[in-house]
This record gives sequence, structure tokens and C-alpha cells, in this order.
Amino acid sequence: MELRIEELNESELKEKRLDDLSFGVHFTDRMFVMEYDRGKGWHSARITKFQNFSLSPATMAFHYGQAAFEGLKAYPREGSKVALFRPEENFRRMNVSADRLCMPPIDEDFVLRCLEELIRLERDWVPRGEGQSLYIRPTYMGVDPIIRVRASDKYLFFIILSPVGAYFKNGFSAARILVETEYSRASQGGTGYTKFCGNYGASLKAGQAAQVNGYDQVLWLDACGHKYVEEVGSMNIFFVIDGKLVTPKLQGSILPGITRESTIILARDLGYEVIERQIEIEEVIEGIESGNVQEVFGTGTACVISPVGTLGYRGKDYIVNGGQVGEITQHLYKELTSIQYGTTEDRFGWIRIIE
Repeated sequence: MELRIEELNESELKEKRLDDLSFGVHFTDRMFVMEYDRGKGWHSARITKFQNFSLSPATMAFHYGQAAFEGLKAYPREGSKVALFRPEENFRRMNVSADRLCMPPIDEDFVLRCLEELIRLERDWVPRGEGQSLYIRPTYMGVDPIIRVRASDKYLFFIILSPVGAYFKNGFSAARILVETEYSRASQGGTGYTKFCGNYGASLKAGQAAQVNGYDQVLWLDACGHKYVEEVGSMNIFFVIDGKLVTPKLQGSILPGITRESTIILARDLGYEVIERQIEIEEVIEGIESGNVQEVFGTGTACVISPVGTLGYRGKDYIVNGGQVGEITQHLYKELTSIQYGTTEDRFGWIRIIE
């Protein structure tokens, strides 16, 4: 399959205003699109103008949710260079999601090359202020115009780009997280380990209630007994317990975050002990009260590493480390972002430079 690049006229280009950026609001001039038809395979790969799609009201993804996405970032480097952070892992995970949703696999190498070409064309959209980056959103959906519960025969895959500002606009501050004890995010045997769009739609009710009550996000517990910690709405979760990093073990209901894995590798390289195991929420609460839980932080593409200063649980707030950012959290954040922005050596081979 060849990549076709459609030319844009000067009059079609948007004004680039990169000084005051919110997350996921502004989009670049171009996007990547390709299509799939059963019996024909993937075809019509193109970089085209960012524009609306024309889809039937009967499009299967609208009715049965056969859709998945990914999220990654491009970081500014010296001159006009741009750095991608472990992008091959995102497309590998996209195929894991596709397999669970009965969607045909994408050619990971081809799509990565197309992304690189898209970024070359849109490199002027990469913001270069402190903490800024270019957010990348690949999305994959079934588009058969048929109301029938089955896997689609037609698919649409696209990538859009959005310049974003620093996640911590007011400094590296600790979040307030509400432990959810009623609703469930996912269960073993379900879709929790994928980037299935429905996982996020199902999280909105609890997330909205948390925000109304003054919290930033929700910490999900296991679906069976609401006993074990799983993950935060948009982050994996880590606890510093007696100086050791402890994070929930992946058992099919937790997203295998790329930033999570990177943090584990980095932490071990820096000499920290990292343990992956089941963690009871009562253990966490008791540990905060006794001082054994010294720090809590989340990891994800948007925030990289986000300190947690408060856990709300059954009507009471439990304050972690006096509500302040912990030393280990700060250390890992600094080390990981230094690799992403190129101020320290990439000793793990995570960075892919676009010239």
C-alpha cells in the first residue's frame, strides 16, 4: 500500500496559535486516513486535510461500539526535529485492542511511517514552550452501514494531531482522587486491558460525581468485590510503601500503560525496588494513616507522572505525605520527562527522532 499526500492550498491552512493551549481543543491542518474492506484489505492510505467524515446514521460503531483508540505524544527537539516516545508500543497495543474487538490488524510499521510523514508535514504545529507537546490520537472504528450485531466488514483508521500545553499549568501539584466503591470500570475477561472506547464512556458517571464533590479523578477497584485497587480513570497507579514502589498486577482488567511500563523500567534502573501485586484498598488506607504509604502517583500519556495528595474513601479524605509531592515521585517525573524532551540520555532506546 502506498501513501498518497494531498496538497493543501495556503488559504486552507489555519492560524497557528500555540501560546495558550488547552488539551484536545486545537487540531492541525492535516490528518492520516486509511480504509479497510473485507476481501480487499487496507487501502486508500492518505494524508489529507483535517475535515469531517460523512458516515451513515447506521454506521455500526455508533450502535455497537466497535471502536478503539490510542494516545501518544511528539516532543520538540533542537532545530526543527521532533521526538516520538515509544510509538511502536502504541501501535502494538492498538492491535491488541483490535483483536479483542474482532477488527483486522493494522500494519504497525506502515502506520508508524505514515505518522512520521504526517508529523514532518505538520512540524510547525509542534509547540516548543516548556512542558508543551503534540498529542497524537490514532482511532480505529467499524463503519459498515448495517444495524446488525456482528463484526463490521468495513473499517476506518485515522490519526489526528493536537498541540497541547503543559499538563501542570500551575506547577507540579498533587491531585485529589476519589475511590469508587459503587461502579466498576472493567472485569477480568472483559475489555479492561484494551483502549476500547466504551471503557471510557462507562467511566463518565463516576468521574462526573467525583468532580462535583471536588475530586480530580476516580480510583477504580475490582469489579467482583470492590476490594483491590486497579487504576485511575486516565492513569495507572503507584504507591510508595516503605520505600518500595508497588503497583497493581496486570490481570486483564487493567490497561497495560506504556508510561506505566516505562516508569517500572526507569525506577528499577535508578535502584528502586518495584513490586507488581494485588493491593487491597484497606491496606492503602491503613498505610496512609500509619505512614507506611509515603507517596502515591499516577502514570499516563497526558500527565506522564501525576502526584496524588488526597484519597477520598467512604466519606473521608486521607492525606498522603501532607498533600505534598513526594521525593520519589518528583525524581521519576524529572528523569522520565528529561528523556522525552532530550535533556538527558535515552539509555533505553525509547526515542524515535523525526528529522
